[in-house]
Amino acid sequence: MAKRGHIHDFTGQEIREGDTLVYAARRGNSVRMVEAVVLRTYTENYKGRVLPMLKVKPTGNESGWVKRATFRVETVAAEHVAVTVPAEVPAGV
Repeated sequence: MAKRGHIHDFTGQEIREGDTLVYAARRGNSVRMVEAVVLRTYTENYKGRVLPMLKVKPTGNESGWVKRATFRVETVAAEHVAVTVPAEVPAGV
């Protein structure tokens, strides 16, 4: 069981600020995989449940043949993301 205060992806890896991850995003009538960097992790209360949420900034690497028009910060639920490149953790943390 996870410790309090940590947000994990579906593989069990802890999600920290600065991690690079991938998530599915809709574009029109299709879905693409988007790579992004985590800016902030937080939780929201929704109908009595605590949902882990992430503020992420897309890197531009993604599936699909149409380029992304904007690189605005997105809010993503942490349920269906996977960490691909963990951020460097300072020694002693």
